[in-house]
Amino acid sequence: MSREKERDELHRAIWQIANDLRGSVDGWDFKAYVLGILFYRFISENLTTHINKAEWETGAKNFDYANLTDKEAEFGRRDTVLEKGFYILPSELFTNVQKNAENNPDLNVDLHRIFKSIESSASGTDSEDDLKGLFDDVDVNSNKLGGTVEARNRKLAKILKAIGGLKLGNFQDNTIDAFGDAYEYLMTMYASNAGKSGGEFFTPQEVSELLAEITVVGKKSVNKVYDPACGSGSLLLKYAKVLGKENVRQGFFGQESNITTYNLCRINMFLHDINFEKFSIAHGDTLLNPMHWDEEPFDAIVSNPPYSIKWEGDANPLLINDPRFSPAGVLAPKSKADLAFTMHMLSWLATSGTAAIVEFPGVLYRGGAEMKIRKYLIDNNYVDTVIQLPSDLFFGTTIATCIIVLKKSKKDNATLFIDASAEFVRGGNKNKLSEGNRKKILAAFKARKDDAHFARLVPNEELAKNDYNIAVSSYVEQENTEVAVDITELNKRIKQIVKRQAELRSAIDGIVKDLEGNK
Repeated sequence: MSREKERDELHRAIWQIANDLRGSVDGWDFKAYVLGILFYRFISENLTTHINKAEWETGAKNFDYANLTDKEAEFGRRDTVLEKGFYILPSELFTNVQKNAENNPDLNVDLHRIFKSIESSASGTDSEDDLKGLFDDVDVNSNKLGGTVEARNRKLAKILKAIGGLKLGNFQDNTIDAFGDAYEYLMTMYASNAGKSGGEFFTPQEVSELLAEITVVGKKSVNKVYDPACGSGSLLLKYAKVLGKENVRQGFFGQESNITTYNLCRINMFLHDINFEKFSIAHGDTLLNPMHWDEEPFDAIVSNPPYSIKWEGDANPLLINDPRFSPAGVLAPKSKADLAFTMHMLSWLATSGTAAIVEFPGVLYRGGAEMKIRKYLIDNNYVDTVIQLPSDLFFGTTIATCIIVLKKSKKDNATLFIDASAEFVRGGNKNKLSEGNRKKILAAFKARKDDAHFARLVPNEELAKNDYNIAVSSYVEQENTEVAVDITELNKRIKQIVKRQAELRSAIDGIVKDLEGNK
């Protein structure tokens, strides 16, 4: 079976699970259970494979960790936690719990204990922060699952059975991508049905891929990648696809203020087989309390920060002296934090690095403090490219967003503008960037030259004269698709049509008169 067919089959099975099981737990809330149990299965199989391989290499070909007693398994706990970041006893493995789930009256109690046991297995080790609270949103005692313990256990057993039935391949067959793909599909499915509450946590995959590709043009590897508003991690993980996870040498870094989404992001890292020592996802407000001072600068930065949210701005006298914001001499407005995120990313960008940021369109032309920040960015030649995206690409909004690309080491003193507003295909109830759309945008970005009605390289002096307005429509002229009309010829044709109409009416009148005369 082809990879695409396998993926389609997997997506159909996941869709069926969602339809069969959600019931009283609907939409965006239900994803926590499906994703949490998917994660539980993943780390169970991942750990089992890791331990089995080590034993098989010593000649114990019939060894299977899942068949050991918990007492026998304790011997390997310390070394395994150091290598994998967590430990699961054989009785706690997904496969052994799922086997008897339908007949277990204490299923919810057992799952709660197991989840806490997995998290606590990392206590006091380097992986503690990466495991802490990962199962917090999988509330096995929630009334959303049912009004009684029996009802909740029936629902939990159904979820375990359904997730256990997904064909996700064997790790030794190198089909681990299936777990990551299942996660991405679930997130897309829930986000598209959840409006803003879900969409703000998830950037469509094709947009994520474009952003990652933009930041690594001409590179086969990078040291560190970063997203200061990382959501569920879809943007960061596109580097694993674009470069290969082994080519992000020092790992994946991000910060997220929403606790639920922060947990989802860490789960997503594990599901894409990014081991704990290769990622650092922090929880907190990036603008007020950034967590990665010791890791910056970053070679590649991608982000889709929240649009025009409120922040403290000049109400906090300390921020104007913050080295991330002070170079512009002014802070982003309290009601619009967009360019505060932009300044933060510029500050943490490596000299040879690239940042690609999805922005609300107003930041391109609004006046006041935002104009002054744009002036700083343009005058110091940090804005490399501005790309106008199509409308209705993102979940939860129909606005036409844009991408601002930042660099600290440009070869020219100009800004490239790309009008990609027409580069989309309609997919379901949203617009999508097709592979062809994405490649066309990327090719224009690489070429960095004028392309009629699509791209234009503009000297920064021209931007200054235009009050630092960097809206793409101000510099890329849209093609005139109106057809020229010859008025004289058109009037001549109208006269002919009117004359022919009169002839037809006369003929019809004659036929009617003949018919009436023959009655």
